Amino acid sequence: MERIYVKDLKDYLGKEIIIKGFLKKIRELKQIIFIDFNDISGDIQLIVEKEQEDLVKKVKEITLESAIKVNGKVRTKSKEELEIEVLDIECSSLAEKKLPIDFSGKTETSLEIKLDWRYLDLRNYNKSLIFKVQTLLETALREYFKKRSFIEIHSPKIIGAPSESGAEVFELNYYEGKAFLAQSPQFYKQMGMAAGLDKVYEIGPVFRADRSSTNVHAAEFTGIDAEISWIDSEEEVMKLKEEMLVYSIKKVKEVYGKEIKTVFKKDLVIPSLPFPRIKMKEALEIVKERGHSNPGKLHSDLDSEGERLLGDFIKETKGHDFVFVTDFPYVKRPFYHMKKETDPTLTKSFDLLYGGVEITTGAQREHRYDVLLAQSKEKGLSEESIGFYLDFFKYGCPPHGGFGSGLARILMVMLGFDSIKDVSFIFRNQTRLWP
Repeated sequence: MERIYVKDLKDYLGKEIIIKGFLKKIRELKQIIFIDFNDISGDIQLIVEKEQEDLVKKVKEITLESAIKVNGKVRTKSKEELEIEVLDIECSSLAEKKLPIDFSGKTETSLEIKLDWRYLDLRNYNKSLIFKVQTLLETALREYFKKRSFIEIHSPKIIGAPSESGAEVFELNYYEGKAFLAQSPQFYKQMGMAAGLDKVYEIGPVFRADRSSTNVHAAEFTGIDAEISWIDSEEEVMKLKEEMLVYSIKKVKEVYGKEIKTVFKKDLVIPSLPFPRIKMKEALEIVKERGHSNPGKLHSDLDSEGERLLGDFIKETKGHDFVFVTDFPYVKRPFYHMKKETDPTLTKSFDLLYGGVEITTGAQREHRYDVLLAQSKEKGLSEESIGFYLDFFKYGCPPHGGFGSGLARILMVMLGFDSIKDVSFIFRNQTRLWP
């Protein structure tokens, strides 16, 4: 007899079936034993009649969270609910009696302890829903790119020079020399433009030696990156990004919208196009007016509090969850961002906020060799360290631009969580290297 999933039991009413999953809870009454059972597709109640003495004995020997195989008959519990009358039960793997985290809900287990025992924490159907949504979201993203003739690339994660400005880089021994873990696929996306690939994307791991201990920072995360050629301005990149998000959110809402609302109490809203745009200078003025706790430190960028305040402002005034912040000062951007012709102190770059959280950074890139060389020197980079990158632009390269996004940040806001730790399969930061 083949295994049946809980989600499909409605098709087997009155029939004998086999289900496989975990024993979550046992409640013993005078004449009956109730068992809470779940598998990856959902939860259901099992019924064991006390008159079945051999079966009752088996059940009482099984501990909570043990992996079990159940032979039973599907029957109606109420008008809308089903239950299973147990005919036989087999313990495939017995769990230890003392569990490291509380599944009953009687006491609250801290997030950090849950992360220590992540594989147990994820047995909750509500948690597995996160990764079902993630799977569909990634599928929708790839579908969007494929429909628009993007080429998927897999860039190296071990590189010879840092891929971004700054010191947030992991250095490692590499044979007789040293190498770095890639902070983004940025250089290689641009190589794709120089190679004439026209439009490329990548969904893959990104590494940042970031010591920030906020709810949105991680040492390793999944990045969503894209780059397109023959653009006239960064506006084309923003248009690509907003259309991609609308397409993907629609797909998620079609399949999981009701479950997301039921489980996470979050009504998934499909945003309208175009997304609001606001220049950084104006954004800084708004968050200061709205009572930023330390307005003096806001000069050319927003901190997390500023992003939250701006997100609230856009929601209240525009009724929108997204906003592009544009015209970032050059001092805050990498050397490869193109400067504005009208004001070289600013760049043709942007951040995208979702629910007051930055989820994307993008720009039109500088594609002219001589300008790139000059800007790299302005940022204190040696020609020797990035010579391989500069070579991409020596033999003709089309005007281009692109963006990088964090998958976990999108999921965090989409599902209404407070931290990317909740939506990361396994989280990594400066204090977490296990499990």
